[in-house]
Amino acid sequence: MLCAHLLCFAVMFLLISKRLHGQKMGMDLFALGNFLLGSAYVLQLLEGGPAWSAMSVVNHTLTLASPVVYWLGAMRFFGHAVPLLSPLLVFGALYSLAQVLVQWSLGPVARYAMLSGGSALLFFVMALTVIYGVRTFAKDLYGEMVFFAALISGLCVLNALKFMKLLDGGLDALQMDRQFQLVFYIYMSFLATVLPPSIVWLVLRRLTDQLRHIAARDPMTQLLNRRGLTEALQLSFNQRRAEHAHLLVVDVDHFKRINDTYGHHAGDTVLCRVAEILQATARRGDLVSRLGGEEFAVICLHTDFPGAMHMAERLRAAIETQTIDIAEGGHPLQCTVTVGVSQGFADAHALEAALQQADAALYRGKAAGRNRVETAGPSMATPSYA
Repeated sequence: MLCAHLLCFAVMFLLISKRLHGQKMGMDLFALGNFLLGSAYVLQLLEGGPAWSAMSVVNHTLTLASPVVYWLGAMRFFGHAVPLLSPLLVFGALYSLAQVLVQWSLGPVARYAMLSGGSALLFFVMALTVIYGVRTFAKDLYGEMVFFAALISGLCVLNALKFMKLLDGGLDALQMDRQFQLVFYIYMSFLATVLPPSIVWLVLRRLTDQLRHIAARDPMTQLLNRRGLTEALQLSFNQRRAEHAHLLVVDVDHFKRINDTYGHHAGDTVLCRVAEILQATARRGDLVSRLGGEEFAVICLHTDFPGAMHMAERLRAAIETQTIDIAEGGHPLQCTVTVGVSQGFADAHALEAALQQADAALYRGKAAGRNRVETAGPSMATPSYA
């Protein structure tokens, strides 16, 4: 039954990886790991018990290679481009040679103990990697990672116990009628049933997160879109990271003239460069968004009115002083922006009103000559920078 579970889920993982195309998320390696472990158990069944043969050497090598492949698959799931073939072949060759040397020098008990001890060590490293991931690259999967760490730790403990039993009682500890072996294979069958759906859940979770990210981002500039801006602002207020906020609407001056003179590709280049400048100039934690066309928004969180005005002027000046290289023009472009600043607000539901205020200020700035910062209140306008 354990062999059937492992091999069937190997096929399922392989089919899923084919559907994922260029972004396999390690599913092809999870399929290979299941295939290696399932094949090892098939060889163990054919072998019938502890023995010294070529089949036994291959069985042990496949058994210990499977957690290595699982670990490499997990690294790929989290976006690390780790190689597979070279480390796997080197590991297989070295461990096969080690088996021969240990068998000849220390006997069969030592060879089987080496397998259990090696498995315990590998699963210990995997558990540590999972714990490290919870604190660094996998913070968004805290619950799932804790669950995996607990399951992997169980494997580590069982293999460590098997190692000690082999040293204490010899090969008799591997007989299937022994209580420990029964517990060991029940746990392995449990893992073979629980882990594959859990891995599929992780892949679905990651795909869902990616779709949510795509839905919240402008495809050209990768800034937040209107939906993403609203969700991020709501999250900020819910977590009380921002007690007060001001909205800055930033509009590229004479953008139609740029498109008409240099072409739409040049216009896209300008928009992307402006987006980069806004992202680089805004404070850490501020929200930067493309509202549409040549219009952008920056929400300054946890700031007062003078702070928002200072940020608006910084953004305006940063864009004015930058040159933008475009292939068609033969010489770099310079562009300017007009910025409208809203009144302060402290609730995500007030975003629409803040947008109206900032837009009204923006239109006043355009009418007054562009390349300037204008505020929501007519009496609070800044001097012209045109």
